[in-house]
Amino acid sequence: MLIYLIPVFVLAALVLVMGLFVLLGRIKGGKYLRPIVAFLSKVPLFRKGFERMSEAAIERYNPDLGSAMKKLKRAGADRDPMQAQKALSTLTTDERKAYMEAAGQQQGTAEQPMNRQQRRAMERMQKGKMPAPQQKRVK
Repeated sequence: MLIYLIPVFVLAALVLVMGLFVLLGRIKGGKYLRPIVAFLSKVPLFRKGFERMSEAAIERYNPDLGSAMKKLKRAGADRDPMQAQKALSTLTTDERKAYMEAAGQQQGTAEQPMNRQQRRAMERMQKGKMPAPQQKRVK
């Protein structure tokens, strides 16, 4: 009798897992889903699926960026800097602009200072002032 219920249990487990992924994706912008996806992306089968989903989302959001990324990947820009330069020259103006904006945003988020002292030093450097040397207080 329980043999007939195995497909029902399998489907219920799949629905539960999918619901859990949806719930984790909704909480705090997917903060708790990111480590799980990072762990699963180590498996080649899942990595290819995640790459396809990511590329499809980028194409829907910004078609120029999606086509630029496809061209760069096809040219092997991720392996060789010289190939990257050649591939950048083959992009259209809109594609190049979209790619440069995306690369600038990624670089800006990757290099954010960690604490207040580093953030203030970065602000001084951007204003053209060099960071002030640390001086000891005289009592």
